[in-house]
Amino acid sequence: MNKGYKVLLTGIIIVTSIIIKELTDYLLISSLLLLVATIIAGIPIMINALRSLRYKIISIDLLVSIAVIGAIIINEYFEGAAVTFLFMFGNYLESKTLEKTRSAIKSLLDLAPDTARVLRDHKEIEIAAKDVVKDDLVVVKPGEKIPVDGVIIEGNAYVNQAAITGESMPVNKEVNQNVFSSTIIESGYLKIKAEKVGEDTTFSRILEMVEVAQDKKAKTQKFLEKFSQYYTPSIIVLAIIVYLFTKDFELALTFLVIACPGALVISTPVSIVAGIGNGAKHGVLIKGGEIIEKLGSVKVVAFDKTGTLTIGKPQVTRVKAYGISETELIRLTASAEMYSEHPLARAVIDHANELFINNLVTPDHTEIITGHGIIANVLNKPLLVGNRKLLLDNKIVISKEIENEISNEENNGQTVVLVTYQEKLIGIISIADAIRKDADLLIKKLKKQGVKKVVMLTGDNIRVAKSISEKLGLDHYYSELLPEDKVTRLKQLQKEYGTTVMVGDGVNDAPAIASADFGIAVGGAGSDVAMETADVVLLSNEINKLNFAIGLSRATVRNMKQNIYFAIFIVIILLTGVLAKFVFLSSGMFIHELSVLAVIINAIRLLKYKD
Repeated sequence: MNKGYKVLLTGIIIVTSIIIKELTDYLLISSLLLLVATIIAGIPIMINALRSLRYKIISIDLLVSIAVIGAIIINEYFEGAAVTFLFMFGNYLESKTLEKTRSAIKSLLDLAPDTARVLRDHKEIEIAAKDVVKDDLVVVKPGEKIPVDGVIIEGNAYVNQAAITGESMPVNKEVNQNVFSSTIIESGYLKIKAEKVGEDTTFSRILEMVEVAQDKKAKTQKFLEKFSQYYTPSIIVLAIIVYLFTKDFELALTFLVIACPGALVISTPVSIVAGIGNGAKHGVLIKGGEIIEKLGSVKVVAFDKTGTLTIGKPQVTRVKAYGISETELIRLTASAEMYSEHPLARAVIDHANELFINNLVTPDHTEIITGHGIIANVLNKPLLVGNRKLLLDNKIVISKEIENEISNEENNGQTVVLVTYQEKLIGIISIADAIRKDADLLIKKLKKQGVKKVVMLTGDNIRVAKSISEKLGLDHYYSELLPEDKVTRLKQLQKEYGTTVMVGDGVNDAPAIASADFGIAVGGAGSDVAMETADVVLLSNEINKLNFAIGLSRATVRNMKQNIYFAIFIVIILLTGVLAKFVFLSSGMFIHELSVLAVIINAIRLLKYKD
């Protein structure tokens, strides 16, 4: 018989007993029914108490068992039945409401795909998602969940990645791009080559890490559990002392039950579970109770630049043409660069695509001058694309006016590409790794949250670092750093200011992330390094979620404190009531169980926390 049916049956028996006692003279039948109710509800409690004793643990179940046996000995059958019923009913409600705190995990589990459509022997067949093997070709249609991590080899689709990254808007996915298991195609069609399957997928690993994290205990929780190990046996001793002084056996039994630290013991873990679950739901993976408890106390946030404060992809930011149109300048430059794999060349070609320039001219000849640029023959005329050195080596003079303009751009953190055609300068193109659109807002929010110092650690040159630092309003920047230099700087910041967080992309920043008090990886979905190294993983590239993570930490700590103070307050009130003899065994148990439920319900509020 499950717990719900036992609660119902016990309740019916107790109510029937009360009716018989009030309306008839069959007091013996009423007492027997109360004993039956006590046995049905009490046996599971006593079994749990004995199991705990085997491991030398004096549990709350033992205190209740002693009190119930004592109540029966002194013929207080109603008190015994009421206490066991209320305790069992309270446990039932606790388990139901605790499920709510784990609802984020449950909702993630519900997102796991059950089936997959794969191509085998040139035929589409439907199999269980767990039976897909690496290198299978998986076909996914609109409305279906992607069952693997893989790369798109055919098709185009808008994919809802909320299950992985917490992003609310669908993302357009094309050939050669990666997709993740448990994301959903909203429109379009994809054929995917499976790279990670089953328990190796990003989704499965996230799920596993969240479950492990929810079981990792915070320091406060460890302290309360250690405290309860000494507190609970002490209650038995105190109950004996109460009896020796008062000779009131019922008072001692009531004291025994009412002093149970149930709400206090559960006050911290339910908040931790709810907080970590909420983070996972919003694409923020927090790896344990101790991390979520301390993250809100951060004093210094150190950011990497490339791929963290910037999007990690150079973009054309300004075009200045001389004697020709800007469109024609981009067309000629993109024509010369069409076979180059250099990031700056790709930036120009991408810009041409954005302007819908598709009439590029295939160059007759191209020559890459390492570190300087490229020389190409376009329409049988020499075209140079590169830096000052390339032009000077080819005896092309740069006027003082244009030199000043180039210097201004470089001082603003731009990389300047010079373009000449037929030995004449026809334009300059400014290229930079664009700052993330929400980065400046994040810096303001962090300072508003009380972070003392927000700095940038980068391997880039001082001009670029200075420009980005000024645009974002950072407190300081450290440029031209090697990975080991970042570690050294972090140690200095820790020593000077206190708890320090390092935020990076989780790949080249792994040493710094590992050495900080807390390491946070941005865009960690699918990155093994990020997931293993960082304490917190922002699964999408939405850097603003760092503010959410710190805010969630502080909200969780506040929630824990509210629960602890409330639990202590209730115990004090109840014990005072017991000693003053206006709180009795059954009424005290009722209030005790209500306090446990109140603590759980308060923790559930964390599931609704937003930035």
